[in-house]
Amino acid sequence: MNAGPALTFQASPIHGQGGFAAESIPAGARVLEYVGEKITKRESTERCRRANHCIFHLDEEWNLDGDVAWNVARLLNHSCAPNSTAELIDGRIWIVAARDLRAGEEITFNYGYDLQDFEEHPCRCGAAECVGFIVAEDFFPDVRRAQAGRA
Repeated sequence: MNAGPALTFQASPIHGQGGFAAESIPAGARVLEYVGEKITKRESTERCRRANHCIFHLDEEWNLDGDVAWNVARLLNHSCAPNSTAELIDGRIWIVAARDLRAGEEITFNYGYDLQDFEEHPCRCGAAECVGFIVAEDFFPDVRRAQAGRA
């Protein structure tokens, strides 16, 4: 793993532990590599069935399971208004600052979950734009419609 900006990991107001910028980080900087075990799509499906939520798509054949003790990036929290993105760069997953980050700011990204069983994944990010569930931004309108239909 390449060294990036200094981060600290501590209790998060969003959920459990979180990663925080220990120094200012400019927009576009690679904050942290999301590392883990390279697994087949078949194995990925099995692990997802066992409630593993730390899996990233790498390519048509492989995924990356970040649910390993040596992947501190798994502690980064979801936000509906994230300050970072997860990007596939040269076959590796990087958390990249979407804007300038202040020292002490919690590093967040959108986990990009789909709509399947979305109600099982409540969001506590606290953002003004929060839709109440951990889903990809593309699905925000669908979740809002589903919530409005229940009101």
